[in-house]
Amino acid sequence: MPIEAPMTVLLSGADGEFGRRVRSCLDERTGINLSTMVPEEDGGVADVVVHLASGDHDARAFRRQSVTEGAVAMLDRATAAGAAHVVFVSSAMVYGAYPNNPIPLTEEAVLRPDVEFVFARQLATAEALVDQWRRDAPGRTTTVLRPVVTMDATESSTLARALAAGFGQRFGEDDPPAQFVHLDDVVSAVSLGVEQRLDGVFNVAPDGWVAGERVRELRGSGWKLKLPERVSEVWSALRWRFQRGPIPPGLRPYTRSPWLVANDRLKAHGWSPSVTNEQAYVEGTEAKWWTMITPKRRQELSLGAMTSGIAVAAAAGLSLLRRWLRNR
Repeated sequence: MPIEAPMTVLLSGADGEFGRRVRSCLDERTGINLSTMVPEEDGGVADVVVHLASGDHDARAFRRQSVTEGAVAMLDRATAAGAAHVVFVSSAMVYGAYPNNPIPLTEEAVLRPDVEFVFARQLATAEALVDQWRRDAPGRTTTVLRPVVTMDATESSTLARALAAGFGQRFGEDDPPAQFVHLDDVVSAVSLGVEQRLDGVFNVAPDGWVAGERVRELRGSGWKLKLPERVSEVWSALRWRFQRGPIPPGLRPYTRSPWLVANDRLKAHGWSPSVTNEQAYVEGTEAKWWTMITPKRRQELSLGAMTSGIAVAAAAGLSLLRRWLRNR
C-alpha cells in the first residue's frame, strides 16, 4: 500500500540486527523519513513511533531494564513528538502456555502470561500501557505485534534459542506443537504496521505449526527415558543453573503446553509469511542436515552405506587372504 504523504518515523530501541533490518526495510519505502531520536532543540515531531526493544529479551536482561519502564519512556517520547501512531513489538508469550489453550489462539484471547516468567508479564503490562496511550487522545492508533518464537541464522536471541531447544525434549511424553517465525517476516509485519497504520493487535506467525514429534526429528533427538515429574523438574532446574541445559525455570511451561496462534488478522491486511515454521526452525538452530531428509531417502542412504561397508569389508578380507597365501 503506497504512502500518500511524507511520514516521519521515529525508531525506538532499534539497536541490533532487528533494528538494522527494520531501518533497511523502511528506507526502501518512498515517503518515509527515518529518525532514531527526537530533536528536542528544534521541536521535532514524528508521525509514527516504532518500538522494537520490548521484544528484545537479551538487551533488557543485559541492561537490567524493565520492559514496562522502556514502554513508559517510549510513550513519553511519542507524546512529546506529537506522534499519532505507535508500532509496538510484543510477543505471543503474553497468552501463556496452558493445556486448555484454544488451538489456535486469536487476538481476542485473554492474556495469561506465566506468573514465574517476568518478561512475559512485563510485556502484558506494557501492552496495557500502549492501549491506554491510544485512548488518552483522539486520533491515536497503535499496532501491537505478537510474534511467536523468532528465528534467524544470524540473529536468534538466547530466549528464542532456549525455547527452540526446549521443544521436543520431554521424557517419554508427547511434545506440544510449536511455531517459529523468521526475523524477516517480523520485519515485514513492522513495515506493514507503519505503512498502513494498522490499529489493533496482530499475531505474527507462519501458517500452521510443527508437530512435537517433528520438532524432535529436526533436532535429531532420539527416545529418552521417562523420569518422574518431580525428578524431571529438579533435574532441569539444576541443568539450567549450572549452564548445562537451555531452559530457565520460568520458561519451561512454554515448552510443555501449546500457545499456537492464528495469523488470519494480519494476513487480511496483505501480510504473508515468506518462510515456513520448519524452515525458520532449521535456519535458527542450524539443525543437522540429515534431519531434513525424507524417511525414504534416509533408508536409501542407509542401504547405500551398508552396501559400501560390506564392499569395503570384503575387499579388506580378500587382501588379508592374499597376504596369508603369499606367506605360506
